[in-house]
This record gives sequence, structure tokens and C-alpha cells, in this order.
Amino acid sequence: MNTENKLARLMRNTGPARFLIPAGIILIIFGIILLGFKTDNYVETEGTVTKVEQYLDHNGEETQTVYDVDFEYTVDGNQYTGSFNGIGKSYDVGDKIKVFYDPENPQNTTNSKTGIIPPIAIGLGALALVGGILSAVKAFKKSKELDEQIKAAGGSLTIEPLPKSQLTEYYVSYDGQMLRPGYIVEDKARNVVYEAKMEKNALVGARQFTFTDNKTGRSVDHEVGHTLTQSFNDELFSAKSTFKFDGEKIWDVLHSRGIRIQTNLISKFPNMVYTIGRNGQFMATVETCGKYVHEEDAAEHKLNIPLGKYYYRVWTNETDLADLFLTVFAISETEQTVVE
Repeated sequence: MNTENKLARLMRNTGPARFLIPAGIILIIFGIILLGFKTDNYVETEGTVTKVEQYLDHNGEETQTVYDVDFEYTVDGNQYTGSFNGIGKSYDVGDKIKVFYDPENPQNTTNSKTGIIPPIAIGLGALALVGGILSAVKAFKKSKELDEQIKAAGGSLTIEPLPKSQLTEYYVSYDGQMLRPGYIVEDKARNVVYEAKMEKNALVGARQFTFTDNKTGRSVDHEVGHTLTQSFNDELFSAKSTFKFDGEKIWDVLHSRGIRIQTNLISKFPNMVYTIGRNGQFMATVETCGKYVHEEDAAEHKLNIPLGKYYYRVWTNETDLADLFLTVFAISETEQTVVE
């Protein structure tokens, strides 16, 4: 289980690097190629259009009208001919057209100068390349630091789940019936043992939640930001979702508490199964499930269809559910299938 999760974590955390490094190399190569066609020393003159051909250029879903233009021009008393193909501006025969020619070989022409484009492309490519390398180094460094944190606590990097028969089962569900929705945790007897109610909703800025442990009666108010997802390409593992929890990124909060999550994408298809550890010690097994999984005696609820986020079965021996609930809350709110 841990091997697959590490690969997925590496793929996602190096997403910026895997985008920036190739982009940087491409820009640098593009700039170097343009330098080979440098036209800064070309001289401007005026040509006369002698022929125009119009046609449609089908570029993907867009179709545009372009023109092939033949022209003649004079340099030092000598007459030359040239052509520009696929230009977007329409001309008539006899119209004047701007021409740039190579003073060392007037037969070479262009309708525009490269100017500062090559150095800009090379500069941007270098910045992207350096940014990608730094991003990759940062991702590897962070992963190493988290592993060392677990080792320092005497834990294992591979969390082996305990048998469910030795654990207490809970059901985490999204309570969307309230004016201000939230989450509740129920035990097998349908008692709400933990809940997080939204006290204040906000389209912009943090939302206010109250996390309450109904066993102890302890309540704590928290500010929960809106989910932000970053993706540098179309790969599943490149998407990173997070939100601010009391002003800090949720994954940084969980990491600071020693929490890591192992995920196997094919662990129990179509359910997602997460093994949660704290400081390298087993904490809980979490599994996506259907909405009424805790009502197995009802015929209409026999079909357990995983609904993705919002509904989870949890097996744990934790008595203080605060860290565990926050972890499930983070998984649900960020809509990620592979997490730290």
C-alpha cells in the first residue's frame, strides 16, 4: 500500500517541476532557434504587391482567412521578388507592403523582426527551468523531513492497519440539511459523538465552524477557508487541493501533528481506502461508502454505492476523535483521492 501512495505523492508534489522543467527547456530551445534567424540587422523597405491568393486555414476548431502575397522590391537599384505566406492581412495587387531584407543578402526577407523575442524566450525558459528544479528539490526535501519526523517519533513509514474486528466503527457523513451544513460522526448506535457545524458561511474569506466532541462536551471554533485546487497539467496526480485551517494550509497542520495518509487506488474498488497513521503508528482505517451504510437492516439501503466525498466508514481505537475527524474532514473538503 505504501509504495503506491509514495509514487502518487511524488507524482503530485513534483507536478510543478514536471511542468516547469520541460516548459523551460522548450522555451530555451525555441529562443536559440530564433537566434539562428536573427533579423535585428534587417533593413526596412517598401515593396509592391504583385499577386494575392486567399484561402481558409483550419486550425483546430477555428477557421480563419489567410493570404499568400507575392511582391517586388528594389535594393540599390536591383529589383527582387519575394513572398509572404499565411499572413492574416489582406492586400490588393498594387498595394504597398512593408518588407525587411538582409543587407548582406537582399533576397532574404521577412515581414517582421525577431527583436527581443529570442532573449526573452531564453530568459523565461531559464527562469522556468530554475523554478522547476527548486520546486523538485523542495518536494523531495519536504518528503524527507516528514519521513525523518516519523522516524524520530519511533514510528514506521509503512503503516499496517489493524483488523477491523479489533476496532470501533464510526460513520462520518455530510449533514447538508442544515441551513449551514457541516459534518457529523455517528457510532454504530446512531449516536452523534462528534460534529462540525458551520456557524457562518462566506463566499469570500474563511467560514466559521464549531467542532464539538459530544463525549466530553468540548467545543472549539475554527476558521475554514475555501478549497483551492492547483493543477499544472491534466494528470490526476498533479492536482493539489488544500484549504486554510485557522490560517494555515490544512496539510501543513496535519503534518505538524505527525499525521500521514496511505492510499491504495485499487484497494477495494470502487471504494477508496485510506490508512491513517500518527507519528508512524496506526491510527485508523477510513473507507468511502454510501449514504446509508449504517442502516444495513433497511432493504432500500442494501446497495452500498460509494459517493466519493462526504460519506466515510471509520475504524479506530481513538478515544479523542479531534485529529482523526480533522483528517477525514480534510480528505472530504479537498476532494483528493491521493493525499499525503
